[in-house]
Amino acid sequence: MIKDVLREIEDKMKKSVQSLQKELGGLRAGRATPALLEKLVVEYYGVPSPVHQIASVTVPDARTLVIQPWDKALLKPIEKAIQKSDLGLTPNSDGALIRLSIPALTTERRNELVKVAKKKAEEARVAIRNLRRDANELVKKLEKDGSASEDQTKKGQEEVQKLTDKYIKEADEVLLAKEAEIMEV
Repeated sequence: MIKDVLREIEDKMKKSVQSLQKELGGLRAGRATPALLEKLVVEYYGVPSPVHQIASVTVPDARTLVIQPWDKALLKPIEKAIQKSDLGLTPNSDGALIRLSIPALTTERRNELVKVAKKKAEEARVAIRNLRRDANELVKKLEKDGSASEDQTKKGQEEVQKLTDKYIKEADEVLLAKEAEIMEV
């Protein structure tokens, strides 16, 4: 019973950290990565489709992304989607594929990106703390129902705190890695 609560909460905390990693992966850090285009959606026969489902995205070097659509008719719609996006990149098409040059980031822009990364990490930490609160409430409820003793409840709450500390530490490590990547010149 308490083990079920712990297993469920740990799973949710793990998902919070994974969500943070995905969010930070989409932040532009001056280095080309296909994750930059994950949120980019293109109209394909009237259906909004993510770019990675309608084209191959490769990284030939640290500052270039190459998008090669499987259907040549998609070149223009992909270009338009890139221009409308908040990526701040200019697509360069040669009729068969699109090249995106990732410019070096200014110090000011790097600092802004670090602030955004810190905000997203704080959101993940808050989510983890909320999960801790929910788990503690469930554990206390088990004690009230008579499904768990006072000692089991105490031990369960200690385990919940250990999980909380573990996953907040993981979120902080993800943030530190992203900060280092952003500040790397």
